[in-house]
Amino acid sequence: MLNSKVTGWILGLALSACTVSAAEIVKLGTVAPEGSPWHDALLEVAQTWNRVSGGKVKLRIYAGGVAGDETDMIRKIRIGQLHAAALTSAGLMEIEPDIEAMTFPMVVRNDAELERVLTRIGPKWEKSLRAKGFELLSWSSAGWVRFFAKEPVVTPDDMRRRKLFFWGSDALYIELLKKSGFHPVPLSVGDLLPSLQTGLVDAFAAPPVAALAFQWFGLAPNMTDIKWQPLPAAIVISRRKWERIPPDLRPALRKSARKAGLRFQTESKRLETEAVEAMVKKGLKVIDVSPDVLADWREMVASQGLPVFMGRRFSRETYEEIMAVLRAYRSEGTGGKVDGSQ
Repeated sequence: MLNSKVTGWILGLALSACTVSAAEIVKLGTVAPEGSPWHDALLEVAQTWNRVSGGKVKLRIYAGGVAGDETDMIRKIRIGQLHAAALTSAGLMEIEPDIEAMTFPMVVRNDAELERVLTRIGPKWEKSLRAKGFELLSWSSAGWVRFFAKEPVVTPDDMRRRKLFFWGSDALYIELLKKSGFHPVPLSVGDLLPSLQTGLVDAFAAPPVAALAFQWFGLAPNMTDIKWQPLPAAIVISRRKWERIPPDLRPALRKSARKAGLRFQTESKRLETEAVEAMVKKGLKVIDVSPDVLADWREMVASQGLPVFMGRRFSRETYEEIMAVLRAYRSEGTGGKVDGSQ
């Protein structure tokens, strides 16, 4: 028999070996469904993290909303049930409200402007997220929201005659729409299709990819060619979990996440274009908007929308900072279509 000292030494070695070999498991949630391009990009991140860390960091992906919606995922990250998430701006605003200034309707007009804002102001938001317990690993974009309606919508008055589906129960946003003369009908996403069928609503705002995937466009076959608002996205991880990962591994892991963010963005552009083309083949009409009418939409948002949101949802300081970035960028004379497909 081995004496107690030898036994203790062997046991110590065994425990040390277990400690060294134990992988850091990172649980990441996303509403993106399995098999989607966004899910595929996250799977690529998981494979890369496993490879570059030598198996020391493993990413487990909970796709399709099985970890809840974005609000649920943020709450679970805060209490440690989840460690990371791929979020749209809706989730990011739960953590850093000033991000909504970037997504407010018709502030940012195209992908190039969105990229410039993220380049200039993104680091400030990353610092704020870090202070609130979240490490932002990459920025991306999930596309643009457009209007779809049973009858063509060109002007704001056209939309005021519609019964506009509104997702959720955001009291302030509903107040904004009503003050602007619109008629929002708050419903869940699952209620949109039957509500279009019954006539409870006859218009909605959504990314083209969603309009095609859920076949909503078939009952609202007119798409207004205005990029109403962008849908920025990001991959975030609990700062507490991030700091448990060895410092020498973090740069490679962050690089992989940023690569996935670029893939999200590229895939979103491609899928949006393909979605519009597919819907046009099935009867969708893309409604052009003249520069003068586009100016009317912008004036309405600026005069009626901003006073409702400024100071209550996002700060004037951040809004003015975004506008300064955009004015400088637009003064460069880069051109490009500021609505529609760019």
